[in-house]
Order: sequence, then structure tokens, then C-alpha cells
Amino acid sequence: MTRSRTPLEVAAGKLIAAIQKEWDIEAGEPESAAGEHAMHATHELLQAASKFGSIVSVIGSGSVSAFLGEQWVQAHPKVLPYIAALEGAG
Repeated sequence: MTRSRTPLEVAAGKLIAAIQKEWDIEAGEPESAAGEHAMHATHELLQAASKFGSIVSVIGSGSVSAFLGEQWVQAHPKVLPYIAALEGAG
């Protein structure tokens, strides 16, 4: 029997999908490295959500945007609602 995902895990998964779309658009561009960092960072958040039921162990007292990279997040406003949903679920 499969385990059902928590709202925090669902929100992290949706953020991963949103970042993936942005990263795919900028593939091959010089700024794609920052998008790749954001993808890896969001996977860390999903792992923390799955393992600990919280993302605080990863971001501490900081924000999800800061953890992903403020400049990248500001350059990709389409991910902002997903960040807000993740922070709201956590």
C-alpha cells in the first residue's frame, strides 16, 4: 500500500514542477545554472518534508526564496505562488 503524501510534500512537488518549467525554458542559457541550483534545492525541501514533515531543518529561519536564490526567484515570478503555498503548508 502506498503512503499518501502530506500537503507539505504536495506543495514541494508542485514547486518542483513549476521550477522545472522555468528551467526548461532557459536550458542552455548562462543563467540556467541558477535554475539548476533551484531545482536541486527544491528536491532537498521535498526530502526534508518527506523525512521530517518539515522544511525548517533545511531552511532554518530563512525563507524558501532565499534558499532557492532570491535573484532567480525574482527573475521567475511564476514560481512565487508555489513558494507561498509551500511556506503556507509548512
